[in-house]
Amino acid sequence: MVRLALVGLPGSGKSTVGRQLARRLELPFSDSDHAIEQRLGCSIREYFEREGETAFRDVEEAVIHELMQAGTGVVATGGGAVLRPLNRQRLHAAGHVIYLHSTPEEAFRRVRHDSNRPLLQVDDPLGRLRDLHAQRDPLYRETAHFVIETGRPSVPTLVNMILMQLELAGVLPAS
Repeated sequence: MVRLALVGLPGSGKSTVGRQLARRLELPFSDSDHAIEQRLGCSIREYFEREGETAFRDVEEAVIHELMQAGTGVVATGGGAVLRPLNRQRLHAAGHVIYLHSTPEEAFRRVRHDSNRPLLQVDDPLGRLRDLHAQRDPLYRETAHFVIETGRPSVPTLVNMILMQLELAGVLPAS
């Protein structure tokens, strides 16, 4: 049974790469943010503004736990999923975690026009991403079994890099 989770900054490519990775492995794909929105019946941004970050993190914790217990598949987590120690422990124990490491500048280039990211609705989103990176990078590394530098490769190249790492580690059979 292969259970993979992707962690990283907002804009690091977790959903895009995760969807392609799942397709290549012929596994189900889940996006925790999408699952949270389905449960809430509204956007994360709306819920975040109305109920606050703590309430959102409570829902996120429950959804991640359910997704990681669901069996084989690829799960893209939200950028802040690693903030809670229980999430880090559960992710690390339940499957193989891949940290898509992006610099704040790379992430900003990808998300600068996205208005659906509540933590980036500030006067200086690049500065915010730098702060998030400083705070979260050690947590992503603590949670991850593998670190993939995203840089500027295409999505198929990133997927190939991940598959190669998983094969070298014996998580997947050599193709």
